[in-house]
Amino acid sequence: MVDDHPIVRQGLRRLINAQDGLVVCGEVATPREARQAVKLLDPHAVIVDLSLSEGDGIGLVRDLQAHHPALPLIVLSMHDESVYAPRLLAMGASAYVAKDAAGDRLIQVLLDILANAGPASRPSGQPEPSTAGPTLQELSGRELQVLQLIGQGYSSKKMAELLHLSIKTVEAHRQRIKRKLALRSNAQLVQFAVTQADRP
Repeated sequence: MVDDHPIVRQGLRRLINAQDGLVVCGEVATPREARQAVKLLDPHAVIVDLSLSEGDGIGLVRDLQAHHPALPLIVLSMHDESVYAPRLLAMGASAYVAKDAAGDRLIQVLLDILANAGPASRPSGQPEPSTAGPTLQELSGRELQVLQLIGQGYSSKKMAELLHLSIKTVEAHRQRIKRKLALRSNAQLVQFAVTQADRP
């Protein structure tokens, strides 16, 4: 498990270890520790949180998929599934599970993947999410986080606090997002971000 909150890791460990046939072989807080643990422990699957204080969860998924293409990666996140799930599944993640989903949902996803049942990121009966647009695909994981926070109405100062960045760095991300999405003004950026936040 890769999550920078010890309480979350503790809860997940208890949940998983209580299931017959499943055991948590390791838990870490940073992408660097995750890369080392994968090499050392050779796990059957990895659960990755996107919001990590020392690195980018999306970058970690990309890196693990590139170096361990057969390793199932389950993304567990509080971020908007409509924005992040298509991008991560296209990158090779096996599943995307919302943090507010019931615990048995994560267990079922784990069991399905370990039984080679294929990706199980969508609740039963829900349509498969559409592929993210080519412009969103150009954004980095951190830029996607900034875009989502803009859509939720956060100021650069508040985003800096939430993401553990300087205000200058947040502003630099805003400028790169505008350039990549061909948006000419801050007003257009906010409008686009709000539109994404309101997507069903």
